Amino acid sequence: MNYLSHIYLSGDSEEVKLGNFIGDFVKGQQFQKYPPNVAKGILLHRQIDYFTDTHSIVNECIVKLRPGFGKYSGIIIDIFFDHFLAVNWHHYSIEKLPSFTKRFHAVLLSNFFQLPSQVKMFLPFLIQNKRLQSYGSLEGIEKTLGIMVQHSSLPSEVEFAMKILGEEYQFFNTSFNQFFPEIISFVETKGSFNIVRPGYEY
Repeated sequence: MNYLSHIYLSGDSEEVKLGNFIGDFVKGQQFQKYPPNVAKGILLHRQIDYFTDTHSIVNECIVKLRPGFGKYSGIIIDIFFDHFLAVNWHHYSIEKLPSFTKRFHAVLLSNFFQLPSQVKMFLPFLIQNKRLQSYGSLEGIEKTLGIMVQHSSLPSEVEFAMKILGEEYQFFNTSFNQFFPEIISFVETKGSFNIVRPGYEY
């Protein structure tokens, strides 16, 4: 799961959202220095990653990317799944995506001094470019992949990734919509909150 999915899967708690968002940048026992609900979000991030990385549906998707990305294929699927969450957002949230992302930007800014240094560095670009919201377009996905190639060891195969996404679009979309309700149930079981969705009574 990538940023948008991690934030969504945090429920309503701003602190849990914050922890889930920064999870990749907090290693080992460092989570203990954060407030309890932020720490809860960091640990939830790790549980989400494990559930995702070991799920058969996700692994079937990863196979499609291996010729171009090898061991990094799971990272590309995380990005693709954020795209399909954005595309299918109306099925999973009662709040509009622009409003959801704008509210989370405010959470990040109000907690700026708690953020790991790496997050502080890219935060202005994330907000200015509306990166979370941009996952809903193919152009946004392509741009995100390009940024990741420039700033990581990810293979420079953006064209290949976009080609596979186009060719297997319905496969990935169906796979996402099969997988995502399962991970929602997983985090609701692990946490003490509900993720409010259209058509559900709470």
